Order: sequence, then structure tokens, then C-alpha cells
Amino acid sequence: MTEDTIFENESIENSSYHDVTDEGERRAVLVSAYSKNEENEALISLEELKRLMDTADGVTEGIITQVRDKPDGKTYIGKGKMEELSEMIRATGAELVVFDTELSPMQIKIIEGELDDSVSVIDRSMLILDIFASHATSAEGRLQVELAQLKYTAPRLMGKGKQMSRLGGGVGTRGPGESKLEIDRRRLKARVRSLEEAIERIGTVRATQRSARERGGIPCCAVVGYTNAGKSTLLNKLTDADILSADKLFATLDPTTRQYFLPSGKKVLLTDTVGFIRNLPHHLISAFKSTLDEAVFADVLIIVCDASDPDLPSQMEVTRQTLSDLGASGKPTLIVFNKCDAVKDNDTLLAYKKLASGADERAVFVSALTGEGMDSSDEALEELLSQGKRRVEMRLPHSESAVVSTIYRICEDVKVEYSDDGTIVTALADAKSAGQLREYIVGYDELFAKEEK
Repeated sequence: MTEDTIFENESIENSSYHDVTDEGERRAVLVSAYSKNEENEALISLEELKRLMDTADGVTEGIITQVRDKPDGKTYIGKGKMEELSEMIRATGAELVVFDTELSPMQIKIIEGELDDSVSVIDRSMLILDIFASHATSAEGRLQVELAQLKYTAPRLMGKGKQMSRLGGGVGTRGPGESKLEIDRRRLKARVRSLEEAIERIGTVRATQRSARERGGIPCCAVVGYTNAGKSTLLNKLTDADILSADKLFATLDPTTRQYFLPSGKKVLLTDTVGFIRNLPHHLISAFKSTLDEAVFADVLIIVCDASDPDLPSQMEVTRQTLSDLGASGKPTLIVFNKCDAVKDNDTLLAYKKLASGADERAVFVSALTGEGMDSSDEALEELLSQGKRRVEMRLPHSESAVVSTIYRICEDVKVEYSDDGTIVTALADAKSAGQLREYIVGYDELFAKEEK
């Protein structure tokens, strides 16, 4: 694709302008600049930006793309493209410009200075933050989103002043002057500290709950993956969780944990997590740390991906990289290729199987909507949970006989013998369960030394 200006409501490459906008929806022009060797990835990202606009209840009225080796330091797209942007805004009546990149505070100020006063300028990260703000329902979620918004957008909201309205008429929307600005900055810093303290307290509660689950010996499985891959639909199908599921990006943000009984009768905990996306704002990851820690401390990862999405390989790469950045990679993993009912090409499904090639991974093909293939996911999960289990022998004095009930709860294939010296128990235990019982296990260090390293 060469440099281009596009009016559109349909696809990026073949489009026409339609002057139809529902009342209340914001008209927007999307902007992307990229080098020739980045074209494919840039167009995929741009299509995703359109979906983000749809999720934010906005309407994409036009798209401006530019091929250039290096973005312009002031306006990102240069003088000529800025003129085209102004013309498109006048032609479409757009009131919002969204750049598919991360803009500096100065760039936003300069770009808005060259456009009509009625036009706001935001970048990709700010749009994602707006969506999170509108979808957060729990007290924790609202705190996390507000913290991320303040940390990311505050430095970018010192331009003409109109950007501050996106924080709901909050700090800095009234009055000009440097002294007023300094006062607002101090208030903002105080609010950030207050939010961080509140989130830290919530994180402590989460850690306590997690410790209680670990003591109970119930395996925890984190359901992770790219946004709109069908994580909530999968959890609803398995557990009747009644979580909101919709064909939108980031439809659900608040983590939900439900019990699930596998065919063998083994109980596991399934936790839905916030979806991933390319170029997820750093401050958002930081603010949602206590939520994302569910993946970090999980025993098994269930990565859900949309098999019907042609961009699946790239989405898988983003998911794996995000898990690695969080420190959650390297766990036993089940890859769930979801929405297979929408894939008619079996060769495509076979090709996707190669994406799950790790020694500790299993791949299944399902439709969480219709229930197709769900039995195979149960079998694969059973296999993953049984990995690393070893037959151990435990010797308990008579005074510790009550521990037998704990062993039955967290171990498998338990056998008990009573003697004059105490109780002898043999059982199948994984490293986690063995760690809770290590003082009773004969030869614990030799059996589980590798797992502890």
C-alpha cells in the first residue's frame, strides 16, 4: 500500500464514505504511519483499532495511512498529511482523531493546535483505557482503571485543555494558569498514591485468598488469552458462571473464579482473566497486577484462542510474550483453539496444532458456544494436572493423625496403615501438595529437589 487517504465505514483497502452516524456516537478518523517492512503488521493493527472504536461506541469515518521510514517528531505524520487530516475532518464532521501508536504529550499538543478546537486527539493506549473505564464494574476494576488512566494520560492532558474532559470533568478542567496547573498536579499525585494504596490492600486480600486455596490443595487454572477469544464463554459453558460474554473487545475485565469438577471427580478452580492485546499499555498491566497475578500463581494455564481469526498466529505470539513479561510462562499449558465451529478448513486447524508444540502443552479444538470438543479439553486438563505426581510415603505420629484428612483432600490414591508407632500413608502427590506435607514425607528432598530449583 502506498500513502493513502481513505474514507470508510467498511474495510481498509476498499471503502467508501457513508454519512450515517447514530446519535450519540463519536465520529473518528484513524491515523497510522509505518515503514514498508512493517506494512502487514500495521494493517492488522489498524483493523484492530477499528474494532476498538466499535467497542468504544465510536464510528470510524475515515482512515489516513502513510508509509515513511521514520515518524515526524512533531506531528507524527508531517505537514502534508496534517493538511489531508484537516480536510477529512471537515468532510466527515469527525470530532476525534485516533493515532495507532503512542504519542508524546508534546505531539498531542502540537497536533491539536493545528486542528479545529472541536477536535480531540488520542492515541491507541488512551482508547484502550477509555474502553476499560466503560467496562469496569467492580470496585477493584474501577480503581485499577482510574490508576492506569491517571498514570498514562495525565502527562498528555496539558495541551489545549479539552483532553481533560475525558476524565469525566475531573482534575484540571477549570481555569488557566501555571499555578492552577501545579495545584492540579499535586492533587493528581495525591490521588495516584491513594489509588495505589487501595489497590495494594486489595492485592493483599487476593494473596490471602490465594494462600487459603493453596492450603486447600485445589489446583488453580488461569484462563488467559487474547481479548474476544471466548474465555468467558468457555468458563460459562464449563461452570454455568453467567459471566458477561459479548462479541466485543474487553467485554469483561473483572476476574471470576469458579469451581469445576473434572470427569474423574477431581475439583479444580478456573479463573477468568482480562484479555491481552498488542501494545497493551504498560500502566494498565501495572495497575492490574493483582488481577494478572492469578496467571502468575496458577498451577495450569488454559490459553484460549480464536481459531476463526486469520490473525491467530500473531495473537498467540502476543499472548505468549505477555505471559513471559508477567513471569507466568513455563507452566503446564492447555491450548484451547476455540470457535472451531466457524472454521471450515481442516488444514487450517491442523496447521494451528503446530502452534502448541511445547513439552508441557496440550492442544484441543472446541466450540465453547456449541459444546463441540469439550470432552477432549477435560481429558487434556486431567493429563496436565497429573504431571509431576509421585508416589510418596508419609509417617505420622499418633498426635498428628488429623493430618490424614488433609492428605485425602490434596492427594490421590491414598492408602493408610495403622501401627503401634503411628500412621503410615502412601499417596500420589504433586510438588505443591508434597510441599505442604514435606515434614511427614520420607525422602522428600530426594524426591522433590528438582521441582524446588
